[in-house]
Amino acid sequence: MIYLDHAAATPVSAKVLEAMKPYFLDEFFNPSSAYLPAKKVNADYEAAKGEIAHAIGAKGNDIIITAGATEANNLAFTAISSNAKVLYLKTEHDSVRNPARQFDYEEIEVDKNGRIVLDDLKKKISENTEMISVALANNELGTIQPLAEIASLIREIRIERMQKKNPHPLFLHSDASQAMNLLDINVARLGVDLLTLNAAKVYGPKGVGALYVAHDVRLKPVTLGGGQENGLRSGTQNVPGVIGFAVALKNAKEHLNGNRKKYAEMRKVLLNEVKDYELINKKYSLDNFVVLCFDGLDAERLIYALEDRGVYVSTGAACAASKGVRSHVLMAIGLTESEIAGSLRITLGETNTLEQIHEAAKIINEVVEAEKARISG
Repeated sequence: MIYLDHAAATPVSAKVLEAMKPYFLDEFFNPSSAYLPAKKVNADYEAAKGEIAHAIGAKGNDIIITAGATEANNLAFTAISSNAKVLYLKTEHDSVRNPARQFDYEEIEVDKNGRIVLDDLKKKISENTEMISVALANNELGTIQPLAEIASLIREIRIERMQKKNPHPLFLHSDASQAMNLLDINVARLGVDLLTLNAAKVYGPKGVGALYVAHDVRLKPVTLGGGQENGLRSGTQNVPGVIGFAVALKNAKEHLNGNRKKYAEMRKVLLNEVKDYELINKKYSLDNFVVLCFDGLDAERLIYALEDRGVYVSTGAACAASKGVRSHVLMAIGLTESEIAGSLRITLGETNTLEQIHEAAKIINEVVEAEKARISG
């Protein structure tokens, strides 16, 4: 198997799994219990939260543990009032788009590389805009957004609002799920008020995420009960998951430069050896993302043919692809229906070797040629 869909899921690393094991077996206690073994588990849990927070330049009290990025994104929108206006990037994941659409909303335009059009953002910010949501790196294109520039604009608007005595806050939220393995993330440098993290994209366990919350942001609980996670997310804490998440993030931070170099080399090999394609994400992309368009072909047929040969890729976000829905991300950057239909997303990861990339390029070429021959009859 040559797995080239790491944006959809990553395997749990051996080091992460080893760190989690004791909390499934011997250290299984409920952290909220009063006896000493449970208190020790609670201390381990809080220490792991601290490590997750430290990885993004924050403190343990600044983050809320969730069941993944989708829950974290939904929780972020509880920071604003019911009559607020929301702006989000046209290429955002559905876990941002759908909660945003519960409010008065507008979409921010992107250019052909999926990069935010800052002038369009400026034009659409109104007196009652309270939330702007822009993913740090897009889940289908890998496009990296200039969050620090967006944050600078927001700070200027906050000053203007204070002078006008406008009571509406203005928050910047970003989903950083895809970026954690390749970018050095620091909440102060980014200037974000809310930041979503996801263990499943960084060789940690699935079903674990976190939301960074700045000190002046007040959220509303979406799950009521025993009052865990500062009263915002009640329920028995997922101790093994959070322990694993902390180890995964630490590993990612330690190997950032090595990962970038490795993926850049693999990407170069892939682009040199695959034939007859158009590269979609030409600029500002994470090094492990490669989006190729074979205009006139059906990418879904290519995916099944590649799977038969042991190569696993996708057409975009797994949740959209499974429903047979055309990518709103590729539509947003101006691709035609034919180009969207013929686009493959390849995302490299720690499981890959250069030998695999050479072999994958060879198989992709053969599958594409076979599909062209079938069409031409």
